[in-house]
Amino acid sequence: MDAPWYTTHEAPEISLEHVSLGYDNLKVLSDINAVLPRNKISVILGGSGGGKSTLLKTILGLLPPTQGRILLGGVDIYDITTPTLREMRKRMGVLFQDGALLGSLPLGENIALPLREHTNLDEDIIETVVSMKLSLVGLDKFMDFFPSQLSGGMRKRAGLARALVMDPKILLCDEPTSGLDPITAADLDRLILDLKDAFGMTIVVVSHDLQSLYTIADNVVVLNKGARIFEG
Repeated sequence: MDAPWYTTHEAPEISLEHVSLGYDNLKVLSDINAVLPRNKISVILGGSGGGKSTLLKTILGLLPPTQGRILLGGVDIYDITTPTLREMRKRMGVLFQDGALLGSLPLGENIALPLREHTNLDEDIIETVVSMKLSLVGLDKFMDFFPSQLSGGMRKRAGLARALVMDPKILLCDEPTSGLDPITAADLDRLILDLKDAFGMTIVVVSHDLQSLYTIADNVVVLNKGARIFEG
């Protein structure tokens, strides 16, 4: 039997099978079927309130669907033990819409948090890894800066560095270009493309940005009112 993807260096395919999710009488996701290919960038496109961010949370294992299955590399993430899900999440990076940096910590400490929480690495190794990840996103000179001292685009790149610090094989990005000017957004799109090519990740980007879609997407899933209306 092949080893599960989260114990290897292989990026997995993500399969959504009849995924539905609702709260009370409100249907947020409705019978979504889609395949998000391994080593590719899949963009989930749709308007505000269309279910994009909710779907991202279900893929991350935070919101169980009321119906259907979510398979990461053939593994149903809602039919595994909590320790297994915890191990799987270590191979998943998330770029949150606002960067989700802790304002009380300098940038280097923010990036180091997952390593200190989930590994037993020595401090000198952690410092080296943090420096490498910040260098990847062009922020190695800003390790001692606080988030409030950074521009919006720099905070997004810092959030991306933290998402990459555990060497994920899945990268989930929630509206990465939201709130950025066109030039900064284009720079971030190019960075995401470069990272996919360099590290062979399966990347899922939630967005309403058509220009970003044209730039980075290998695969597109369009949602409208929680239902998939296009994939390709």
